[in-house]
Amino acid sequence: MPKGRLEAFSDGVIAIIITIMVLELHEPHGESFAVLVPLAPVFVSYVLSFVYVGIYWNNHHHMLHATTHVNGRVLWANLHLLFWLSLFPFTTAWMGENHFAPAPTALYGVVLFMAAIAYTILQQQIIAAEGPASPLARAIGHDWKGKLSPVLYLVAMAVAFVATWLALALYAAVALMWLVPDRRIEDRVQSFES
Repeated sequence: MPKGRLEAFSDGVIAIIITIMVLELHEPHGESFAVLVPLAPVFVSYVLSFVYVGIYWNNHHHMLHATTHVNGRVLWANLHLLFWLSLFPFTTAWMGENHFAPAPTALYGVVLFMAAIAYTILQQQIIAAEGPASPLARAIGHDWKGKLSPVLYLVAMAVAFVATWLALALYAAVALMWLVPDRRIEDRVQSFES
């Protein structure tokens, strides 16, 4: 089946996720800059989550660009990914409102970890549907970032109960690692189309 509806649905869900997250940024009461200080954790957690959702949207777009068709397994794998992404607003708000307390910070890592696993499953289902010679399969290669990210999330989840600042630093490091879109897929698709 064609992939257009999957792309459109996913884009809509991701847009709603970002909208829900921004609605958690409540306006401060007061007219001095000092009233913004208590909101800093909420804003920092929002920025981190916005970057993560943007990374997923960008890489999802590139992955689907390299895909020619989808089947039922791909649709369910995509819903699995969207489920974990839809929990970003909840964990983002809980972590920010509680000033990066250990439990919310660890749960944030659980959602990051599960989203990474779900993304890998989606990638595998697309490759299974299109075959090992597909542009996506050839572009993925060893995928060191895809293998390292869940490990760093697991470490950060454990560290959150000892030093939340270190857990946040690990979450930010993974985001920085993925901030630049993965050119492998884009380059492979362009060479495949030529």
